[in-house]
Amino acid sequence: MAGASTTVPDFLLHALLAGIGVALVAGPLGSFAVWRRMAYFGDTLAHSALMGVAFGLLLSINTGVAVTLGCLLLALILVLLQQNRFIATDTLLGILSHSTLALGLVCVSLFDDTRIDLTAYLFGDLLATNLTDVVTIFTVSALVLLALGLLWRPLLAITVHEELARVEGVPVTLVRTALMLLMALVIAIAMKVVGVLLITALLIIPAAASRRLTRTPEQMAAGASLLGCVAVAAGLLASFYWDTPAGPSVVLSAGALFLLTLLRKQAA
Repeated sequence: MAGASTTVPDFLLHALLAGIGVALVAGPLGSFAVWRRMAYFGDTLAHSALMGVAFGLLLSINTGVAVTLGCLLLALILVLLQQNRFIATDTLLGILSHSTLALGLVCVSLFDDTRIDLTAYLFGDLLATNLTDVVTIFTVSALVLLALGLLWRPLLAITVHEELARVEGVPVTLVRTALMLLMALVIAIAMKVVGVLLITALLIIPAAASRRLTRTPEQMAAGASLLGCVAVAAGLLASFYWDTPAGPSVVLSAGALFLLTLLRKQAA
C-alpha cells in the first residue's frame, strides 16, 4: 500500500516530462531573447499561434502542424519586413502581435464550442499531455538544441556586435533568421505547456533569473534551463495539490524564482 501511494500518475509524469522538454530548450533560446531584447518578437509569434489553430481547424489539418507552420511563416515575414525599415520594429511587432491574436480569436469563435477549448489554447493544457506530445516535444527540443549548438558562436558574435560580426564574415541575416525560426519552433511546441498568452514568460523569466546568478553566456543558458525545469516541477506540484491551472502555475513559479534572485542580490 505504501508503495502504491507514492506512484506518480501517468498524466502527471507526462506533464512533467513535457514541461522539462520545453524548459531545457527554452533556457538557451530565452537567453538569446534576453540578450537581443526579443521578448516582443516572442509575443508576436506566440499570439500568431492561435491564428494557426484557427486555420488548422478550418483546413481540417493537425493543429500542431498548423501552429508550427504558422509560426515559421510569420517569422519569415517578420524577417522580410525588418529588412525594409519603413516602420519602427517595435511598432511593426505591436501591430502584428495584436492583429494576429485578434484574428485568431475571431476565427476560433466561429467554430462549434464543443470542438474547441479556448482556455487550453490561451493558458495551456499541460495536464492533458500524452506520450505522443512528450515524444514530439523532446524531438523538436533536441533538434533545436543541436542547431543552437552549431550556431552558438555566430549567434554570440551578432549579439555582442552585429556590424563587427558582419565584417568578420558572419552571415548575419542568415544567422538572425535561423534564430527566429528556432524560436518559432519552440513557441509552437510550448503552446501545449503554458498556452499562447504565457509562452514568452517561460522563455524570458528563467533566463532573466539566471542572468543574475551567472557570469558567462554558457552558464546563463544552462542556469536558465535548470531554473525552467524547477519552475515546471514546482508549478505542477502547486497545480496538483491546490487545483490551480498548470500553465499559469508554472509561470508563477518562474516569477517566484526570479524574485528570489532579486532578494539574494539585495542580501549580498
